Amino acid sequence: MAPLRFSANLSWLFPELPGLPARLRAAGSSGFEAVEVAWPYAEPPEALARAAREAGLRLVLINTPPGDQEKGEMGLGAVPGRQAAFREGLEQAVRYAKALGCPRIHLMAGRVPQGADRIAVKAEMEIVFLENLRHAAGVLAEADLVGLLEPINTRITDPQYFLDTPQQAAAILQKVGRPNLQLQMDIFHWQIMDGNLTGNIQEFLPIVGHVQVAQVPGRGEPSSPGELNFPYLFQLLEDEGYKGFVGCEYQPRGDTVEGLSWLRSYWDRRGHPEVASEGLHTTHMPPDSE
Repeated sequence: MAPLRFSANLSWLFPELPGLPARLRAAGSSGFEAVEVAWPYAEPPEALARAAREAGLRLVLINTPPGDQEKGEMGLGAVPGRQAAFREGLEQAVRYAKALGCPRIHLMAGRVPQGADRIAVKAEMEIVFLENLRHAAGVLAEADLVGLLEPINTRITDPQYFLDTPQQAAAILQKVGRPNLQLQMDIFHWQIMDGNLTGNIQEFLPIVGHVQVAQVPGRGEPSSPGELNFPYLFQLLEDEGYKGFVGCEYQPRGDTVEGLSWLRSYWDRRGHPEVASEGLHTTHMPPDSE
């Protein structure tokens, strides 16, 4: 069984450093060979691509733009009346992904509109989401990219988020039926919403294109106190044959580098995988571009 491959989420790690170029250098110096960034759009893509190359890193995941955050938006994929803005944001994300050699884009679903009842608007929002996802799948296929759907918990993190369970996301993926759309498994969110991680990982891993980790409930390092037994979960992912990246999307409790002792221990025990030997978890995922 091959060891897991980890990516540093630079929207969370190295918060003491200003700007993505500095965080890219820090991630490379810490032993990472891959990184992910929620929203890279404040930096020119060519400058980011150059900084990543200089740090010896590849970008493996970005998000579609959040929309108007001052108005409370957090993604637009399922938001009625915002279809044009979603498609415009998708085009921007694709431009960045191509410039950065990034193979995956998280297609953010967005929040239930302010003042609306979740149950009352669920059907309408799903119709909008399906329409946008079918459009996105075609755009992404032309660029040889994969789109990801991430359920975000509505109990702690974002009570208004539309997509909040793996079951809901998997059902939507089945309805869309496009091979270049997959599931993004953030273990933090899955544990909070449903628990049953062993069963859910085994059930949904065949359609998972990316994994993210953080301890529950504090969202700290996997080695921080909490509910989750990460040595067991990492072994489970290995046993199930997961070959994608595991994103470190957590809030460091102190110095980021010191807090990576859990990852250095994993590398000491399992070895440090070569990114150049990247395998594909499913036959649907296109090879990562350099």
